Amino acid sequence: MLHHTTHIIHPNAEWVTFVHGAGGSSTIWFKQLRDFRKHFNLLLVDLRGHGGSKRIGSNAHPNYTFHEIGDEVMDVLNHLGIARSHFIGISLGTIIIRDLCERYPDRTQSLIMGGAVMKLNLRGQVLLRVGQGLQSLIPYMLLYRLFAFIIMPRSNHRESRNLFIREAKKLYQQEFKRWFRLAAQLNPLLALFRFRDSGIPTLYIMGEEDHMFLPTIERLVRDHQSSTLFVIPRCGHVVNIEQPDAFNRQAIAFLHLQRRSA
Repeated sequence: MLHHTTHIIHPNAEWVTFVHGAGGSSTIWFKQLRDFRKHFNLLLVDLRGHGGSKRIGSNAHPNYTFHEIGDEVMDVLNHLGIARSHFIGISLGTIIIRDLCERYPDRTQSLIMGGAVMKLNLRGQVLLRVGQGLQSLIPYMLLYRLFAFIIMPRSNHRESRNLFIREAKKLYQQEFKRWFRLAAQLNPLLALFRFRDSGIPTLYIMGEEDHMFLPTIERLVRDHQSSTLFVIPRCGHVVNIEQPDAFNRQAIAFLHLQRRSA
């Protein structure tokens, strides 16, 4: 089972499950804990191969699927007896929670998608193709640093960029390659998510400077009635790290709104 931690304020309080992205761990949510645990029970998971779940990835077969990764998250909820949860994801973690919502709508109260990845633009697709060609020729951390600088290029992105690079250093090289292959197979799944409105209340929190992913989300929310978008000024891809106060304020207000609407 995935490594996980909980913060419980009351047995009957609503649950919020946090899912990090590739190369991170549950430690990336440290700027959310103080504010969120005043209102909700919290579940933080380390995905396979990351953080406290590092050994799970080392014994895995060569290729991952988003279904398998999502089911491992759901196994934790089942183990803890959590019938329903709000889900918060960042970066590639948004794909995992969107897939969970698609397959387990009765277990999903709402989604908060930070730095959401719903389409790889031309630059992103070129990056992946170049990475596929170079992954056996250059150290994986050099490749990861390249991706981090292209996705988070500005000086005000430095903290989140450095955090993800530090976390990625904890991955085994084989683990990095598994996640890299997974990311290279995203397009069909993301096309489905862009086409289909889940019907589950969804808040996208994006950085104004998230040049690779924001334009797609702006188009998506115009077509999906269940979705809303909040854009944080002077902020890049990893919104919960760069602008935690704005992220926390908007996310918690959204979650309280779902409670009143239930």
